[in-house]
Amino acid sequence: MKLTELFNQDKLSLSFEVFPPKNDTAFESVKHATEEIAALHPSFMSVTYGAGGGTSRYTLEIAKNIKERYGVPTLAHLTCVSSTKETVHEKIKQIREAGIQNVMALRGDLTPELEQSDRSKWAYRHAVDLIRDIKEMGADFCIGGACYPEIHPESTNQKEDIKYLKEKVDAGCSFLTTQMFFDNNLLYNFLYKIREAGITVPIIPGVMPITNGNQVERAVKLSGSFMPQRFKSLVDKFGTTPAAMKQAGIAYATDQIIDLFANGITNVHVYSMNKPDVAAQILSNLSDILG
Repeated sequence: MKLTELFNQDKLSLSFEVFPPKNDTAFESVKHATEEIAALHPSFMSVTYGAGGGTSRYTLEIAKNIKERYGVPTLAHLTCVSSTKETVHEKIKQIREAGIQNVMALRGDLTPELEQSDRSKWAYRHAVDLIRDIKEMGADFCIGGACYPEIHPESTNQKEDIKYLKEKVDAGCSFLTTQMFFDNNLLYNFLYKIREAGITVPIIPGVMPITNGNQVERAVKLSGSFMPQRFKSLVDKFGTTPAAMKQAGIAYATDQIIDLFANGITNVHVYSMNKPDVAAQILSNLSDILG
């Protein structure tokens, strides 16, 4: 199923992101975790690609397994940073052969080595280059892209960021998924600005449950997310007590999702960090809301 069919419905839905293992040794345990989440029957699941494409073959294996064994629609991430066109075209061919209809087209994170490399020689410098290439290949995918409610870390300002976002949509993005955020008002402000800029595709908010204190620093580093005082107080109070922090983090994420639903958002994507128990608890908290 193409995800645009889901996004065009009025029914509330919740989806989860999982990530592949870094090596063969961890494959079975990660696969088992993703299967436990799939068994919860979310609206769809996305499977990430990994920095520099290092885990790309696992991405497809896990996405295909989720789709075929559990009937859950899947969104396969595809990054293009430093990749050749031949490599990317082969990946697109493999995704299509696996029967997966949804692709998340991303530039990908820059590793320290890539930061120092000569970008002028790259076949793809930005996600929009990948989106255009997929469309030119004639691959009949529902293509998703990423967006940053608080501005992309490499953008000069939000106006510039939205300009480049519009280019991705015009190139063929059917929907956009946001980077994590912890203050819903930032999202609502962002939605107003992008609608004013003519971006009308569905925007899927991404929510990350912070279930241990150590995640906070990493989340800020990855996304530059603003931490509201309410959230800081939660971490200060419960961050050193694992069970309490986990419960509080799930409650905070649940509250975020409820507020989003109450304010007209119909689809929310949860960065599950491959934790079936966290995914199950959030779904349980929303059982009557989701219906």
